[in-house]
Amino acid sequence: MFEPSATRLRTSGRACETWWTKAARQGAPIAGTPAYGTAARHTAFMAHHRENTPDHRVIRVTRQDSPVADLADLEAWEARERYPELRLRGPLFAIGHRRDDGLWQIVILDEGNPQDARNSWNWRLRDQAAGTADAMERDACLAAAERLEWEPLNEMTVLGRDHRVIRGDLFLRFGTDGPEPPRPTDPDPVPAEGEREPRPRAEGFVIDPGAGTGMAEGLLKAELTTFAYSPQVVPPEVYADSVRARRTHPGVVLLPAVYGVAECGAEGKWSPITGICPTPHSAREFLVHYLRNFAPRLRTMADGDRAAYARAAERLARERVNETAAAGHRFRVVRTEALVRVGPDGPELPRASDWVPSPPPAVHEQQLREQGLWDEEG
Repeated sequence: MFEPSATRLRTSGRACETWWTKAARQGAPIAGTPAYGTAARHTAFMAHHRENTPDHRVIRVTRQDSPVADLADLEAWEARERYPELRLRGPLFAIGHRRDDGLWQIVILDEGNPQDARNSWNWRLRDQAAGTADAMERDACLAAAERLEWEPLNEMTVLGRDHRVIRGDLFLRFGTDGPEPPRPTDPDPVPAEGEREPRPRAEGFVIDPGAGTGMAEGLLKAELTTFAYSPQVVPPEVYADSVRARRTHPGVVLLPAVYGVAECGAEGKWSPITGICPTPHSAREFLVHYLRNFAPRLRTMADGDRAAYARAAERLARERVNETAAAGHRFRVVRTEALVRVGPDGPELPRASDWVPSPPPAVHEQQLREQGLWDEEG
């Protein structure tokens, strides 16, 4: 997260405060300053020219293959000028599998914590089992799902394919006017009536550290190779794990952007009010619902403020804008980027210091029963 009261990881519909609150109160910048840029650029681009350098230690800058890609790279350069500071939002977790060519591909993207990602994996396996007529496939999926009910697994082979929980970090660009909004070249489809919202673009993304990038993305990857959390704002074990990751997983891959909504109150501090959204449109849809329904119930408001929130919601419902204001509060659809560290064995797994709110489902149920807290009807 990125500002006071902003460091909340959203899990199972609840906002759970973590040590990120302290980090955000102190700004939690992660790059875009001389402390990060110069050494990282030198290290990464010198590595590019060494013979026999493994792909995860190489940053390849190549000519873009389409006008849209060229324009996206230009927008990324402009963003470096307009929004020069990078601020950490918090960890990101995903489920990936190893393809036949040895590269890892993301199949499920989840924000909150490693156990949330495992739970999503569990549900996906059960859906796969329910949707197949192949008895062997069904049994394999159900057996894997049952293990996830009891074990906090970070790696497992299912149907002959290696899977793992993948760890990343979310960050936003900030400028003098606040966080960066979506860029013009960011995909922003509007689902037809009755259609589901699209899944995040990162689902299906292949983690290929040796793939060519544009100049702006290559420079950002170079800057992020030396990224570690600040020892002043995180617990010692969290800092130590982040420093260790620079050595064990020195490569950096950037995932496709996700989106969210941030709010700026009278004190001038920006705070997120959503988890990750797959498109700018889905973030706007959330904000319309928030202004119409959630905010009036969560806050004590005068009638005039309620009317202002309703007008802001109506404007958002009519127009594809990325910012609105109501009763002294600004709301903005924001662009959020994610990095995944990569080492010789592939993308980084969860760290020992990562926050986990609960054990696997069956273990948690057992604990609640022993404490007399399990609701049989719930």
